[in-house]
Amino acid sequence: MLEGLDPEQRAVATALRGPVCVLAGAGTGKTRAITHRIAYGVRAGILQPSSVLAVTFTNRAAGEMRGRLRQLGAAGVQARTFHSAALRQLQYFWPKAVGGSMPRLVDRKIQLVADAAAACRIRLDRGELRDVTAEIEWSKVTQTVPADYAAAAAKAGREAPRDPAEIAQLYSVYEDLKRDRSVIDFEDVLLLTVAVLQDRHDIAEQVRAQYQHFVVDEYQDVSPLQQRLLELWLGERDNLCVVGDASQTIYSFTGATPDHLLDFRTRHPGATVVKLVRDYRSTPQVVHLANGLLAQARGRAADHRLELVSQRAAGPEPGYTEYVDEPAEAEGAARRIRELIDAGVPAAEIAILFRTNAQSETYEQALSDAGVPYQLRGAERFFDRPEVRRAIVALRGAARFGGNDSLLDDAVDLPSQVRAVLSGEGWTSQPPAGSGAVRERWESLAALVNLAQDFAAAGSGATLGDLVAELDERANAQHAPTVQGVTLASLHSAKGLEWDVVFLVGVAEGMMPITYAKTDEQIEEERRLLYVGVTRARERLHVSWSLSRSPGGRPSRRPSRFLDGLRPGSTAAVGRGAAAGPGGVERGFAGRPDVVPRRTQRSPARCRVCGRTLTDAGEMKLMRCEDCPSDMDEGLYERLREWRAEQARRSGQPAFCVFTDKTLMAIAETVPDDEHELARIPGVGARKFNRYGADVLAICAGREVGEGDEEG
Repeated sequence: MLEGLDPEQRAVATALRGPVCVLAGAGTGKTRAITHRIAYGVRAGILQPSSVLAVTFTNRAAGEMRGRLRQLGAAGVQARTFHSAALRQLQYFWPKAVGGSMPRLVDRKIQLVADAAAACRIRLDRGELRDVTAEIEWSKVTQTVPADYAAAAAKAGREAPRDPAEIAQLYSVYEDLKRDRSVIDFEDVLLLTVAVLQDRHDIAEQVRAQYQHFVVDEYQDVSPLQQRLLELWLGERDNLCVVGDASQTIYSFTGATPDHLLDFRTRHPGATVVKLVRDYRSTPQVVHLANGLLAQARGRAADHRLELVSQRAAGPEPGYTEYVDEPAEAEGAARRIRELIDAGVPAAEIAILFRTNAQSETYEQALSDAGVPYQLRGAERFFDRPEVRRAIVALRGAARFGGNDSLLDDAVDLPSQVRAVLSGEGWTSQPPAGSGAVRERWESLAALVNLAQDFAAAGSGATLGDLVAELDERANAQHAPTVQGVTLASLHSAKGLEWDVVFLVGVAEGMMPITYAKTDEQIEEERRLLYVGVTRARERLHVSWSLSRSPGGRPSRRPSRFLDGLRPGSTAAVGRGAAAGPGGVERGFAGRPDVVPRRTQRSPARCRVCGRTLTDAGEMKLMRCEDCPSDMDEGLYERLREWRAEQARRSGQPAFCVFTDKTLMAIAETVPDDEHELARIPGVGARKFNRYGADVLAICAGREVGEGDEEG
């Protein structure tokens, strides 16, 4: 049973007593280690198969675990998702705990949310329904009641799709409707199981008598509610093995948090901790890039990153390609994929990964044009999306009866006609704030607007009817066989999968990190998302970006900051928004290359007051603990805030995009005398340093902004 395991995997397999924490990097064989651990315990007579409960997060992962356990002779072990295990227990104990029949479980809650909106006289379109539903789900897994939603969402930094008070009202009415109709939703399964186990000690003891040993996979994705259920299953015992990797935490928007994984040794001081870092999936070249991404990371998860060591033979270096526009990028990827398939690489061993589902359409079309079969994972086909279907119906109607449509009265050309028609479907000239379904729907409609522009540019005199015919042809052409096809997937839906060849596309600022990732925590999650994408590749990795969206567009884009210092010809990152001058030389203040903000510190940051090691991003900016005394110049801080407000007003952006409060506090505490002192303050990146440095130094010196610039 232990044969073929490396020393660390063997340590996992033989650690059968007490709390065990396995920190497992991508591709390190964690499923192999924990299934052999369970099977070894069963064979050794230490574990009874029926007393082991292994939980994970997807039915696919649970099924894979059950299959491996059967092959290893441990067929009686229960391997389930949290929800599946909880539902099984709830169904069994409901008559005893509550009496009568258990309420019906609704498959989809969106209709109930729509009914709640109708009862509240609040109009929600389909996208808003999805977003409000997601907020209700987040509230329930974080154990937030309707009355506390607004405060909890603000504390978590969530950008609510509607007014928080409205969402709280909808959430409350939604719960009332469920009660009136005697139904429960997916999250209620966990909530009710927790309630039963908390209130009925006899039932809790019965569950604990059944399950003596627990294994939790992907522990970095546990929500507060799932953690509470796990604690109730355990009781006072510590026969628990958790497996996870904080660097693969990419679902915080659903309530997942790596804190339970990172705090495991604090809660269980005597825990056995094993690190799996031997990467059996990817070549040294891919692993080197993955390690480089995390080496630039900051925050708590970054402090616990694992340095992977590839166990495979050398392979090709990752490829980096810059294209003039998105269609050229898609065509380039499709052309390379066609060559790979012709050379004998199975289509099923190739994937194109992108940040948002709205990016898929360009790649679907490019693959179809190249005669490459594909399958779309984790998202609807572009032309199957409801908003796209409705938009095409609207365009077809306008093409047929355009002369009687007042929307088209002022539209002089095809693109303007399409914009006029789609404005009735929710398209606007500017994208909506935040993320979620509303943003995805806008991106789908924007893709149709862009398609109309390209179509009109390609053929003079093109009509709305011509465009509708083109859309119909495109939709038909995209019904390619899905068997053995190239996988098209978002980075989120690619988690847990792997391919021989991976194309990471659209890796440019604004998409990676995504534009609505504003806080340090959100930026770092975007970095982890790219890390997950990189580690999906076994042998070959192609990274690409485009300088403009459409042919002939202004080439204003730049490669993702996450690639700085990692791709050939680039310099190391200099904080967020770092800029490089000609030839890769970083630009300094007032054009002086000798004055640049400091590079990311690799040594621990320490509080300048008490000397404690700092891990919180805000404290690292201040270079002191939040609780340590501040020597901030309050007057200077207020002058800096007033100046920042004026800069934000002029540029039309939020104040924190100029400088965050923490950075202004750090400046007011340090009171820099010259460029070098200002450059050393965390949060003063190269771009901001060049743009605002003279103003900030003038304010610190008590001068009027602009005064003394000639001397400087």
